[in-house]
This record gives sequence, structure tokens and C-alpha cells, in this order.
Amino acid sequence: MDLGVTQFLIVCPLLFLAGFVDAVAGGGGLISLPACMIAGLPVHYAIGTNKLSSAMGTAVATQQYARRGYIPWRQAGFYVVCALIGSGTGARLALMIADDVFRIIMLVILPLTALYVMRTKVLEQNKEAFSPVKTLCIGMAVALTVGVYDGFYGPGAGTFLLLLLTSVARMKLNSANGVAKVINLTTDLTSIAVFWHSGKVLVPLGLVAGLFSIMGSYLGTRYFHKGGPKAVKPIMLAVLALFFVRVLSEL
Repeated sequence: MDLGVTQFLIVCPLLFLAGFVDAVAGGGGLISLPACMIAGLPVHYAIGTNKLSSAMGTAVATQQYARRGYIPWRQAGFYVVCALIGSGTGARLALMIADDVFRIIMLVILPLTALYVMRTKVLEQNKEAFSPVKTLCIGMAVALTVGVYDGFYGPGAGTFLLLLLTSVARMKLNSANGVAKVINLTTDLTSIAVFWHSGKVLVPLGLVAGLFSIMGSYLGTRYFHKGGPKAVKPIMLAVLALFFVRVLSEL
């Protein structure tokens, strides 16, 4: 697929917003994937290219959590294997679905995901922690399940991971954040490999947009204490509305 200046002018600013929103309130994927489609990318190219951009930001975040000691490395390998299997399966399923059919699926899934993510609050759990073995087994099941979703589609996966790891696996919030980032990075890289193999990743656009996403994330972390999540929800709703208009007009 040939790229023009228009795609960069649309995707890069919206990826900046996605990184900003993700740092402040989570759910940046609800902007980044529609941004690629608003720019005119076919669904599979949009997913593959968005995964490349997303992986760049996730890698930076994972490094920060690792430096702070939030990642339990002894267990991380088990989560990585499950996430790899799940996301590889999900990405292959996505490639099997025709472009027009996938657009219809997105018109159903996206608003439901957006509603859930914007209304969900991930809090520290006060319940008694499970045994290390039980926590590990539940965490592996979460990594596999969310991995399939993230490979197939993606938006909201980080929020789902954090919620399930804290409420179902009963991990402490710091550890859950670290594990979620490791799983997310694994699913992103696995999906990239699958979509790349099928020629569905636009590398120049993905790399440049990823840099904009990282810049947005950096500014978002600094803005968080001033505006809070409520300040960015109108941005998310505006982009989603634009995405719906675009997809409906094409259908």
C-alpha cells in the first residue's frame, strides 16, 4: 500500500492524543486504531500499523515499571508464553476475516469497549491474596484470554488486564501494572510478527506515529495531576464519533 502525506498528517496528531489520553485515563487504543482507519487504511493495515506504534509506547512503559521493581521476573516467563499463544491465535483469526466484515464487527465492539473502559475504575483490592501458585495460574489464564483479544483487535486490552489481575488474580496494584505491561508488550510484538509476515504493517507510518504517541504519553503523565481523566473523555468521544461517521460512510 502506498502512503501519502495525508496519512501522516491525520495519524500522527491523533496518535499524540492517544498517548496523552492513555497516560491520563487509559484507553488510548480507542483513539489510535480508529485514527489509522480515519486516515483511510484498510482494517488489517490499520491493526498491524497500530500495533507497531503501540509497541513503542508499551516498551518505554515496561522499561519504567521494570526499573521500579514492579515486574515479578520469576513468574513473567509463564505470562509471556500464554500471551504469545493467545495473541498469535487472535492475530491469525483477524487476518481470516474480510475487511468489510471486520468494519461491521468494529462498529459493534468499539462502542461497548469504550463504554466499559471509560466507566471502569481499577482500584487496589483489599481482599486477601491467593497463594503464589493460584495467582500464577489465574494470571496465565488472563494472559491467554486477553492475549487473544489483543491480537484480534486490541483497544482496551491494558485496562482489561489491570482489572482482571487485581480483581480476579488478586495481585497488588504495582505488580499487576508491571505484569500487565509485560503481557501487553508480548501481545503487541507477537501481533506485529503475524501482521508483518502477511505484509500488513506500514513501517514508516508506524514508527513516526509511535514517536508522536510517546511524546503524548510523556506530556500526559505531567498533565495528569492537573486535569485528571474527566478532561480527556471529550477527546475520546470526538475521535470515536469521527471514526463512526467515516466507517458508516464507507459501508
